[in-house]
Amino acid sequence: MRLVGPSGEQVGVVRVEDALRLAEEADLDLVEVAPDARPPVCKLMDYGKFKYESAMKARDARRNQANTQLKEIQFRPKIDEHDYATKRGHVERFLKGGDKVKCIVRFRGREQSRPELGIRLLQGLAEEMAELGTIESHPRQDGRNMVMVLAPVRKKAEVKSDQRRRREEARAARRAEKHAGRAPKGAKASDGKPAGENA
Repeated sequence: MRLVGPSGEQVGVVRVEDALRLAEEADLDLVEVAPDARPPVCKLMDYGKFKYESAMKARDARRNQANTQLKEIQFRPKIDEHDYATKRGHVERFLKGGDKVKCIVRFRGREQSRPELGIRLLQGLAEEMAELGTIESHPRQDGRNMVMVLAPVRKKAEVKSDQRRRREEARAARRAEKHAGRAPKGAKASDGKPAGENA
């Protein structure tokens, strides 16, 4: 078998008995990492530590994968300014949260003969959201609707870790304020009176 040392160095081709003896001397396990290779490849390692680290990597990968959802916002070609501002705010919030946004312009009746209204609306929205998101699929007609998908610039995992960091900072600040507001028992204020006593 081909043997690899604990720090990844090549030991060479050795007999099974020699590899087992080396593992026992180093107080490590002999683990077969490539059974299909000729000769098979084995590595000296602490198997318990290896299993733990691979489980941690898998858990972190699942956490960082963070399910990106596809949120949907519907517009009308002749939308009022206030309604547009409200829906634009929703799109902004979704993109900041790391989610994709499917923007749909619904056409009714004769509006279907004016697709340029939908294109203008969606492209304007994309320009306004340029800092937060990019166009994943450009505006296209889909039956009575015109559809465009915006993807966030930041990954969902980055957003979550940023939120977690801000929460931790806020907790630390609250703890610091809490501890700073308390005076030790029996401590005297600068005027010689016990702390917390009003004149």
